[in-house]
Amino acid sequence: MEIRGKIIIVQPLQTGEGKNGVWKKQDYVVEYDQHSQYPRKMMFNLWGDKIDQFNIQEGQAVKISFDIDCREYNGRWYNDIRAWKVEADDGLSADAEFSQPAAQAPSTPEMLPSEEGSDLPF
Repeated sequence: MEIRGKIIIVQPLQTGEGKNGVWKKQDYVVEYDQHSQYPRKMMFNLWGDKIDQFNIQEGQAVKISFDIDCREYNGRWYNDIRAWKVEADDGLSADAEFSQPAAQAPSTPEMLPSEEGSDLPF
């Protein structure tokens, strides 16, 4: 699978030692679907030498190729989104693509608080 977006968080590097030796892992959060009212976010990870190879920085526009896998641990299931290739997205300017001018923003009706004083729009 593939997705384009902007890196908004680079988590601290995690390291440890397993039966196959020393390992390292780093998680990243990418924001995508920037033109919608509610942009989406996805956390993915890189393992081993790929961390240094791709050198991902906060604010960088990227194209991420990844696989989704699931594993079970103590009766619970966990998703794992593992990137296998990350490229700078040269066709996309982080400022131009991810910030939409107000004049081009789709018009939506204003949501006002209900008469009961609730701040929730529903």
